[in-house]
Amino acid sequence: MTIANEVVFLLDVDNTLLDNDRIIADLSEHLAQSFGTESRDRYWKIFKALRVELGYADYLGALQRYRIGAMNDPGLLMMSSYLVDYPFAERLYPGALDVIENLRRWGQTVILTDGDVVFQPRKVQESGLWDAVDGRVLIYLHKEQMLDDVEQCYPACHYIMVDDKLRILAAMKKIWGERLTTVFPRQGHYALDPGNSAAYPPADISIERIGELINIDFHALPSTGFTQQEKS
Repeated sequence: MTIANEVVFLLDVDNTLLDNDRIIADLSEHLAQSFGTESRDRYWKIFKALRVELGYADYLGALQRYRIGAMNDPGLLMMSSYLVDYPFAERLYPGALDVIENLRRWGQTVILTDGDVVFQPRKVQESGLWDAVDGRVLIYLHKEQMLDDVEQCYPACHYIMVDDKLRILAAMKKIWGERLTTVFPRQGHYALDPGNSAAYPPADISIERIGELINIDFHALPSTGFTQQEKS
């Protein structure tokens, strides 16, 4: 008997539920094999510059800028097809969908991620995450700056945010305070970078893999507001 919106779980996507590092590695290998290492390196240079400019990853936007210097390259069409048709469902971390299903016992689940308006939604849809949360998906440019909007869309007494970036968790904690429990899965290059770990305060909960979240007893967590009756 879950009280509606008593607790809302906010779930990041890249390197939290989905192995985005593996996707990037696959894309890099594809670029090198299909277009050569020079084209691969040029694409990633554009991608990194655009990420600094925008503050989020824009794979298709980088491809658009790549096109400026390669207007007559027919391979561009195949490059975009690779991105759009990528088998994202195969890159879900083990247990990711089971975790989402289990969290239904405790509260509402919502995807909260950063990204563009084309590629990121497709990634969420094609991976199966969109259906797993019944379409409760929020995609922003900088989600930590949009907490008022999150509250308006999914009001709750308490939020539990699961994200591989301590920077994001710390920023949200600063705003929501005790209304937020932060969960840090140590997956992906951001989470495993010692510099990132040292730069921000630790999360309320740290786990090695997203699948471990299924074992968390949320009754035992302070400030969540869970009743002590069994959830079903």
